[in-house]
Amino acid sequence: MAEDASTRRYFRLTHKNGQTAVLMDAAPEAGQDTAIFARLGADLNGRGLSAPRVLAEDHALGFLLLEDLGDGLIAQLVEERLEQETPLYAAAVDVLIALDGQAPPPGLPALDPATLGDMIEPAYTWYRRAVAGAPGGLLSAASGEVKAVFQDLPNGIFALRDYHAENLIWLPDRTGNARVGLLDFQDAVCGPVAYDLASLLLDARRDVSRAVIEAMLDRFATGTNRDKDTVRTAFAAVGVQRNLRILGVFTRLALLHGKPRYLDFLPRVWRYVESNLRHPALAGLAARVLDDLPVPTDTVIEDLKRQCDAARQV
Repeated sequence: MAEDASTRRYFRLTHKNGQTAVLMDAAPEAGQDTAIFARLGADLNGRGLSAPRVLAEDHALGFLLLEDLGDGLIAQLVEERLEQETPLYAAAVDVLIALDGQAPPPGLPALDPATLGDMIEPAYTWYRRAVAGAPGGLLSAASGEVKAVFQDLPNGIFALRDYHAENLIWLPDRTGNARVGLLDFQDAVCGPVAYDLASLLLDARRDVSRAVIEAMLDRFATGTNRDKDTVRTAFAAVGVQRNLRILGVFTRLALLHGKPRYLDFLPRVWRYVESNLRHPALAGLAARVLDDLPVPTDTVIEDLKRQCDAARQV
């Protein structure tokens, strides 16, 4: 089965009776904790959602045997039939509406304004450093702008964090919110409102149509009974903060871990940064970021790929 951007590996196992299960191999020495996945999965299932049930576990060795939710990735289904984009994304947003109105499980890391500001660090220490030199004091100033943006936005919401179409499985035989299978939630947090909404609709790997984005923003605001302007401000703020981080993380995956394919996503990630910086509430942050960070043009991407090749030859 396909690997993700982490060090986890997945294998589909088939019993002689034809039943299948998925083996997760998440090495503890690489910082993975299968106990967190198991605990959060049980919590989500208890909320009437669909996380893979744990069939067997060995946390010391980093192995989980999981229920096989199938191959119906929402990303693939939409690619095959574009007319499914609106109903499938609506179902995914309905899960977020449900989570928005529920208390998060105890013990989750908190993405408060200061932490959100700190999290853009890879954009400067990896992306900017690789294409324009050391950031110097620029990072501190940009982090402060991010912190200021989030200061007055609602926080403390249960967010799965990696909530996008390649981590969601469509389960048509189930009902309600259980029709959306959840694959990646071990990094769940308490974060700002609309965090997972931005993750879903501003997908680094694929474009979501503008019409669907607008419809889903309205659906989320109505379903959560939140002020539409607040939702849109939070969506823009998360859209910038999250994609600045991704800009740096994808650069790091290429240069440090030898995964140059992630560089091909940088132009889309940058478009998300630019478009959401146009929100009036982000004017101060926009002035800072657009001055600090070069646009990932084709020339920049090719240079980063050369750096990646050179690093792999060392």
